Amino acid sequence: MKITAIRFAKLIVPLITPFKTAMRTVENITDLVVIVETDSGAVGYGSAASTPVITGDTHGSVYFAINNVIGPQIIGMDVEDINSICHKIQHAIVANNSAKAALEIAIYDLWGKLYQLPLFKLLGGGKSQLRTDVTISVDHIDKMLADANLAISQGFDILKIKIGTDIENDIARVEAIYQDVAKRAILRLDVNQGWTAKQTVYAMQKLEHLGVELELIEQPVKSKDIDGLRYISQRITTPIMADESAFSPLQVIELIHSGAADIINIKLMKSAGLSQAIKIADLAELHNIPCMIGCMLEGSIGVAAAAHLASAKSSSISLIDLDGPALGKYDPVQGGVNFNFSHITLSQGPGLGIESINGLQELTWPF
Repeated sequence: MKITAIRFAKLIVPLITPFKTAMRTVENITDLVVIVETDSGAVGYGSAASTPVITGDTHGSVYFAINNVIGPQIIGMDVEDINSICHKIQHAIVANNSAKAALEIAIYDLWGKLYQLPLFKLLGGGKSQLRTDVTISVDHIDKMLADANLAISQGFDILKIKIGTDIENDIARVEAIYQDVAKRAILRLDVNQGWTAKQTVYAMQKLEHLGVELELIEQPVKSKDIDGLRYISQRITTPIMADESAFSPLQVIELIHSGAADIINIKLMKSAGLSQAIKIADLAELHNIPCMIGCMLEGSIGVAAAAHLASAKSSSISLIDLDGPALGKYDPVQGGVNFNFSHITLSQGPGLGIESINGLQELTWPF
């Protein structure tokens, strides 16, 4: 099964409600879809989100990197030789993590189709059922309370609370949500780099004194502030999870050795694909550090790949944050992974199990 061509498409799904964090507000899930064709007729699907404030990647940069730099280097290669293909992808260009991730996802999809097995089984997993949390966007307290209660009524029992816009308002939001739902749901806190280290210690010590129990606090400070993460970890009891500080295996090693994080958040768009995400999961397991599998605001192609990885690496990936597809008004992907509110069911079909995708808009440069 040799790679013969790479095509591109755009896929847009409106959100049920706007997605708001300390960094941005978004109203649609918009994916750049990468379609890898082979001489056998099999097609592999990958996708990338546009997250310039997090990864530095846009759909334009993803298209250009794959079409002009990475793609030509893997045309003609045999999918069976997946390690060599991934090595080419990772070393063809510096950075451009989302481009590498989208292309690797499509290659791993083809790898599963080559051997007629679902990807999670090829990677060593056996669990086809996962449960995810759901994101509660930052907003005024009444709206966040309403969103939290709606999520619980839909069957979610783990809520990821987005804050990071104003320290005192953030504390009030978290306390109010905790008082309302503590007996019905576990709370995770995501600050999206919105606080300083001292603000984080102030806020968390105050919340802990009030009896607010949180499963974790995610990336409270800027991505490069490793000293800040370590400063916080020495002064609060709530576990700290590194997200934007944990892109590569080398960064994860630094976080672990410095004692700056208790949990690592793996996202394929950050790690530059499955091959590097696997390394991160294995590194964390060696050091007894739990991992979360997360996603950007993206649809069910890329998130399906993350779910397959979570199944395969369940010994190290114990926390699931793959709610992206559930936030959309519908899922245009037929077959593949089923995202039914908190319940995620992996397909037994080969690769990612995708049968068809509705609403693909073919792309050519410029767009």
